[in-house]
This record gives sequence, structure tokens and C-alpha cells, in this order.
Amino acid sequence: MTLGLFSWLLLPCCLGLLTHEIPGAQAGSVPSAAKTLVWGPGLEANIVLPARFFYIQAVDSSGKNLTTSPGEKTFEVKIVSPAEQFTRIWIQVLDRHDGSFLVRYRMYATYTDLHIHILLKNKHVAKSPFILKGTVYHEGCDCPQPNGAVWETHMHCPRSFPQIDRDLSRYATVDLDLNSREIPQRFGQRQSLCHYTVKDNKVYVKTFGEHVGFRIFMDAILLSLTRKVKLPDLEFFVNLGDWPLEKRKPTEKIHPIFSWCGSNNTRDIVMPTYDLTESVLETMGRVSLDMMSVQANTGPPWPDKNATAFWRGRDSRQERLELVKLSRSHPNMLDAAFTNFFFFKHDESLYGPLVKHVSFFDFFKYKYQINIDGTVAAYRMPYLLAGDSVVLKQDSAYYEHFYSELRPWEHYIPIRADLGDLLERIKWARDHDEEARKIALAGQQFARNHLMGDSIFCYYYKLFEGYARLQVTEPKVRKDMVLVEQPADDLFPCYCHRKRAKDEL
Repeated sequence: MTLGLFSWLLLPCCLGLLTHEIPGAQAGSVPSAAKTLVWGPGLEANIVLPARFFYIQAVDSSGKNLTTSPGEKTFEVKIVSPAEQFTRIWIQVLDRHDGSFLVRYRMYATYTDLHIHILLKNKHVAKSPFILKGTVYHEGCDCPQPNGAVWETHMHCPRSFPQIDRDLSRYATVDLDLNSREIPQRFGQRQSLCHYTVKDNKVYVKTFGEHVGFRIFMDAILLSLTRKVKLPDLEFFVNLGDWPLEKRKPTEKIHPIFSWCGSNNTRDIVMPTYDLTESVLETMGRVSLDMMSVQANTGPPWPDKNATAFWRGRDSRQERLELVKLSRSHPNMLDAAFTNFFFFKHDESLYGPLVKHVSFFDFFKYKYQINIDGTVAAYRMPYLLAGDSVVLKQDSAYYEHFYSELRPWEHYIPIRADLGDLLERIKWARDHDEEARKIALAGQQFARNHLMGDSIFCYYYKLFEGYARLQVTEPKVRKDMVLVEQPADDLFPCYCHRKRAKDEL
């Protein structure tokens, strides 16, 4: 038995407020198996993600949320299928050090009637065991839900995303035949592009340009989506470069180009970055930095963090040189240094020496994290927000897909593009420790609620769905397009038992 939909949607928001705004149980309180709360998408059979996840909020016998960790090994999680002698599932219980835990698990085969046991000193927690009834598909299973509306309901996707609405509002219609001729002529010679068609839920592609290696990220998310849900037929172009491309004004003829980064001076349609996309697809796989692992590696408690602003990176922008220069002049306020020189090698003697690479998780030993543009937006922003430090974000013309929902002084501390007020902002944060702490927590809660894997899949689907509605000509598999094959899943094949869409409504 799982939590009802209404409870599931309310809990993440409300628990965030409860944990941080209402005086909770004091350190040393003991969690109660009966009172402790469990919720999340990983308790629902129909939500298929590369790594499924759910949350545990430790609550004491008086009903108060614990706000400090009761211990990393407090809760034990076992996942079994009674129909199988062995279950090939990797489970991790991540202590978020605020009284809550994030449990993630990756399935390497498809099972029937999964039982999720959550134990506290051998006692079942909340409504454990949670039973995921029916077939529970693993990430590699090619078994799309035929009805997109049903899939959206299962995923609890929001009705809309502000950035998608804004990006698509520039187009009354999309003429695919025209675009297939004009976009390669405009951009195909000097830029790296992918021309995709999704037809009958199969993915086809043609590439333009020399540097098309980043195509692997777009291929991967499209294949993953089409294993989960039937996409509408659509045809579109993806920019594989850093910089957004469409510089024409809305009053001129603009072409729909999908990019991982947007800017105030361009009209590209923005997707989640390739970095965030890969971290979702490869969670508990080949990546070590993802939105879940960050939450368990947020450094020491706030009072014990170093009250210095911190930054590490490469020399991909002039302001980064200025940042390192500023750090030299004010080492008591700012610790900024380069780990690599690439763009300004002739200045290495001025801004070096290079320092050793620092593990991203060690960033959170510091209270203040500086987010400053690289070639475009700095793609570490989601992970910085998810930590337990306050982000000082440079004012920028570049943005990621979620920036429009962030509010300065609520989710981050703004700094001027030229960094002219950076020292002043650091001083403000030091002088207003409680306010800075609240901003850090609000940014963290935003990341937890909006930047996890389920939200990223919803964003891509809603984007493709909205774009498909604008098409006024039929998507076609064009000349020289090739089929992007689904990866082989021979070791643990699955058998798709989907009902027809009308049977599920």
C-alpha cells in the first residue's frame, strides 16, 4: 500500500517547511518507527526512472521531526520480489543530515510485486512493507506507456513549466519542411547540429558539423523517454555547442533551435543541460556527481563551515580572472583559484599557480559558494543549490531551464556581473548569518523539489509535447537520417505487459 496522490504531492513541500521552520526535536531524540514518515516516487510502480528514489523523515514519539541526523545506519531498507529467489537491485540510504534520508535504488531487471521493507531496529517504519503491485519495469526495459496523458499523471508532472511556455510562445506554427531546408543552410556549415525525427516512437538522426560528440546525451534522453512513454511524432534541431544560436529578433523570421543554455540575446528553446541530463540518466552508474549524491555530502553543519566564499574552476571567462585577483587581495574573505588554464594560458604567471582539483563535495566545507559564468552559464548551479551553503550568483545574460523560477534574495544572493559588489555581499552574509542560512535552505529546497530526475523527465516530455502541437507539417524521416538503436538488454530482457491506453483510463 502506498501513500495517496494528494499526500504524496503535499509531503515534500510541507516537510521542507516543517524541518526548517518549526522547532523540531532536539539532537539526541530517538526516531519512532510508527511516527516516521515515508513518501516519494520510488514507492509507485508506474514511475520508471534510471534510479528510483523515496524519502524518510525521522519523527520522534511526540510527533516532532528530527532536524539532525539520528545516525547514518538508522534505517535499513530491503527490496524483494516474492516471485523471485534473487533480486538484482542496488540500494543506497543517503543521510541528508537534517533528520531526513533519501533512499535510492537501481533495478537491473524487471520484477513483479516489489516489496520495500523499511526497518528501524527491526521494526517496520510507517506503512512498511510498501508493495509495488504488478510489473515493475527497470530502466532498460523498452515498454512505453501508450498514452502520454496517463504517463504524465503517473509521473505527477506539473501542468506547465514557465520556461517552456515562454520559449514556445514565440512560434505560432512550426513548418518542418521549411525548417529542414533553412536551418542546415543557416547553421549547418559553421555549427554542430543534430536533426532529429521521432516517428512511431523510434528515434532518427542526421548530424551537421565536425564536433558532434555531445550527441550522445541527446540520444540517451530520447531513447530513455521512448522506453517509458510514446512520444508524439516530432522533428527538431538540437544545437550541440555551448552558445545559443538564434540571434534574430522575434519580429524577424526565427527558427526553433533546441539548446542546453539560453540567453537574453537569443531565442533558442532551452532544455536541461547535458550535464544535468547525464547525471539523471547515470545516477548510481558512471557519474559520481548527481542531484542525489550531493544531498548526502553537504559538508559540516552550518555553524561549523568556513565563513569564506569559495570557488574553483578553469579560466573560461575574464571575470574569473578578476575573481582570482580579488581573492589574492582579500584572502580572509575569498578563496578562489584555478585548477586549469586553457583560454588565458599567457596569463598563467599572473593568475597561477594552479591548485589541485578539489572534490565537489568538499566545496560545502564553506558557507558561501560563488557561481560565475564559464563560456556560458556555469552548469554546476543545480548541485550548488542542492548543497548546504548559500550561493552567490553572478548576474548573467545566460540561463538554464530553471533559472526563471529562482528569485534573488530568496534562493540565492545576487552579485553584479562585473563582481563589483562581491566583497560587499560576502560581508552582508557574514553580518546576517541567519538570513544567509535561510536563503541557503530555500535554494536547497528548490533543488530538491524541482531538479530531481522525475522533474527532468517531465520537463523533456512537456517540451516535446508542446512543440509537437505547433507542427503544421508531418514529421518525416529525412534523407540520410539513421535509426538510433535502443541499447541491447540481453542479460535481463523484459516482457512488456502494458495494457492498451483505453483500458487504463
